Amino acid sequence: MNKSSKQRATLNRTLTLTESDKENFLSTLISLKQKVSLKSITNQIINQDLFEAINHLPNNFVDLLFIDPPYNLTKDFSGLNFKKMNDDKYEKWIDSWLAPLSKTLKKNASVYFCSDWHSSTAAARVLNKYFVIRNRITWEREKGRGAKVNWKNSSEDVWFCTMSDNYKFNVDSVKLRRNVLAPYKVNGQPKDWNEDKGIKFRDTYPSNIWTDITVPFWSMPENTDHPTQKPEKLLAKIILASSDEGDFVFDPFLGSGTAAVVSKKLGRKFCGVELNKDYCYLTLKRLQAAEKNKSIQGFNSGVFWERNTLKNQK
Repeated sequence: MNKSSKQRATLNRTLTLTESDKENFLSTLISLKQKVSLKSITNQIINQDLFEAINHLPNNFVDLLFIDPPYNLTKDFSGLNFKKMNDDKYEKWIDSWLAPLSKTLKKNASVYFCSDWHSSTAAARVLNKYFVIRNRITWEREKGRGAKVNWKNSSEDVWFCTMSDNYKFNVDSVKLRRNVLAPYKVNGQPKDWNEDKGIKFRDTYPSNIWTDITVPFWSMPENTDHPTQKPEKLLAKIILASSDEGDFVFDPFLGSGTAAVVSKKLGRKFCGVELNKDYCYLTLKRLQAAEKNKSIQGFNSGVFWERNTLKNQK
């Protein structure tokens, strides 16, 4: 029994595919056979091996490049297997597609590269060849089982890089709203905090430690059966910080489409490359749902909220 057909609990909201979905979406996918125009790939999903597609992409069109490649772990992506390599080989593998991808970037573009603790150093060495490394974001991945003979691995890294010293960073778009547990007043007035609908809060500048991210799980409508799906809130922070409305977001390892979906919800243009056809279908189904529902869990009224503090988040 495959994952999409297995029996699920009544309240399970995991997005699944039907055969009708696959038939309807099949003609929507594209693949690249020659050099293409920017218009032809705008808001499109490319169902193709990245190494086949990469040389057909336009030059200098990307404002924000989001990269979530397979980490250096043996992993089954619905029949497409990635096998762990030694560090040197993994580094060369990254370089083999990152070098040509760098040609797609505008001069003021930003790059965000996902990794785990083990692959992070290899990624940094390659990124340093092509970009200016600005920071390393570490986000808490609270989902997962404990470890009996080691510390539980509950974090992932995102390297923030730019093409040059001329880049976008919209800090006011990514402030974190924190609950104020001990509100202090001066002359009866709030000191550096506000109140809305009974919630006392302070809007703080974002740091490179993110503890407010919830990994998608079965009761969340953004959840899919993709084994390494990134949360929409994570992508929203990145997209809002490093792009403006109408900018172009490109994801060469699209997976179940979070980068494309959040780009659509936030008014950005997008394109992604994904080899697995079912993951492409999931992306298209999520994009279809985003036509009617542009909400992002944990993001409301233009600010990000600490985990489990926004009373009306769904």
